[in-house]
Amino acid sequence: MVTFAEGIEFDTIAREWRCKWSADNDKASLVEAQKVLDSVLDSIKNIDGFKKVDRVVCGGCLDFKVIISMPVEKWEAWSEKKFAPEEEFMEKLKAIQGISQVETQNYTFTQL
Repeated sequence: MVTFAEGIEFDTIAREWRCKWSADNDKASLVEAQKVLDSVLDSIKNIDGFKKVDRVVCGGCLDFKVIISMPVEKWEAWSEKKFAPEEEFMEKLKAIQGISQVETQNYTFTQL
């Protein structure tokens, strides 16, 4: 466990890839975003230290998020590889009509 501050410890770091999708054309951009995720899913699962991947879709705020989690001790090595296959995934997302606000974020997890 890593201590971030008094009483705040974590053992997992996650990288979130996120965007907004459009409800236009029967949610076509959401469907295409899922296809992009499917195209890199095997690569994600083969990341050294891979713990899990979650996909979050919000129909209210139109979020599409992919959250890749791994143990703290494997994080630095993945970051040195520029979080591959992140670049491929993000470029494909940006090319989809109706996708906007393509972003990333890091955060920690601890099961309580």
